[in-house]
Amino acid sequence: MTDQSGPSGYSDKDVQREVTELQEKSATAARIFDLRRIIGGLFVLYGLMVGIAGLTDSDAEIDKAQGVNINLWTGLGMLLLGIFFLAWLKLRPTPPPAPDAVPVPGPGDDPAEQKAE
Repeated sequence: MTDQSGPSGYSDKDVQREVTELQEKSATAARIFDLRRIIGGLFVLYGLMVGIAGLTDSDAEIDKAQGVNINLWTGLGMLLLGIFFLAWLKLRPTPPPAPDAVPVPGPGDDPAEQKAE
């Protein structure tokens, strides 16, 4: 690979370095915005809020739900689901993308020679 400057003034090495940096940033963004993190975090938050509401329910509110403390049980279920998503994220993190293999042109791979044929 040569250090030829194109009409924009960038060499091939400059362009390759920029592409590599953008790929690394993209992989980092993909890991940060993994849906498992967002879903798990929201379920934990809402599970805590609903669970706390269930702990403070009065007897009249429990009687409305036919004797079941539905807020407490729903909050616990949401909390467990959120913990499951976060544990899944921790145990199986998003793998970094495989580096793209840059083909090295061989002696017969010159595009100018192929056009002449």
